[in-house]
Amino acid sequence: MRLMRISIIIMLLSLSVIMFAGCQQQFQPGTFIDDIGREVRIEKVPQRIVSHVPSITETLFALGLEERVVGVSDYCDYPEEAKLKPSVGNYFNPSIEMIVALEPDLVLTDGYSESIKGFEGLGITFFVIDPKDIDGILKDIELLGKITGTEKKANQLISDMRHRIARISARVEGVPRVRVFYVFDATDLNNPWTAGPGSFIDSLITMAGGENIAAKALAPWAQFSIEEVVNSDPQIIVMPAKHGTAFTPPEVLKEHPTWHGITAVKQGKIFTIDDDLVSRSGPRIVLGLEEMARIIHPELFK
Repeated sequence: MRLMRISIIIMLLSLSVIMFAGCQQQFQPGTFIDDIGREVRIEKVPQRIVSHVPSITETLFALGLEERVVGVSDYCDYPEEAKLKPSVGNYFNPSIEMIVALEPDLVLTDGYSESIKGFEGLGITFFVIDPKDIDGILKDIELLGKITGTEKKANQLISDMRHRIARISARVEGVPRVRVFYVFDATDLNNPWTAGPGSFIDSLITMAGGENIAAKALAPWAQFSIEEVVNSDPQIIVMPAKHGTAFTPPEVLKEHPTWHGITAVKQGKIFTIDDDLVSRSGPRIVLGLEEMARIIHPELFK
């Protein structure tokens, strides 16, 4: 009996060693280039990671790194388990004091917070993840896999995302494009905010078989005059399901003296979408693409 217990203990220890070695084999120490061109030296597999950016946090959890995430921001609300992690403050201005107290060996950021300027002086290793397009999202997932020792899992995730993107592309190929207007904020109905070129939403509309009428805007997020909307006459209007626009789009737009004449409004083709799916640069961007495609071309998904 004692011999059996000893055998079991040895077997479990061997299994642990094999699993640990497998993880180490995925990680290669080196100098990695982040998304703002910084060279960052990472010698060991990070074990205590802080992420104040929702999309990065989602990616870490998708890579199975939830146990190594020791801090997030108040904006990191997906998956649900992320809400249980210690908070380092809000996304726009995370607390350096809170981050230091968590003793991270890696801080992941998108580079927009002024707080990150203090990291270098404190000797904290930080890495900027800020993709500009869908391909950039895939490349950054691969990069995160390399610096966290989860390259195999990252490659599997990327493969699944590429497969789903290709499936949508195949379905909408050759189908007439539909004019789409994404209303990010309609507080001012005469000058609504929309997604222009350089935004993920613009890319998703195009990939889903639509034509973004705001593609001629001068910035990724821009105000588009009602006159421009009327002249472009969108066939579909899409709005975020949980944004500052707290009204019910169809009723409000139909009552507006100008909006009610637009094709999308007249035909009742005003839809809502989870804004996190189409604006966060993480793995769920593929869900956003699939949902956008179903909205723009429902006939292809019956």
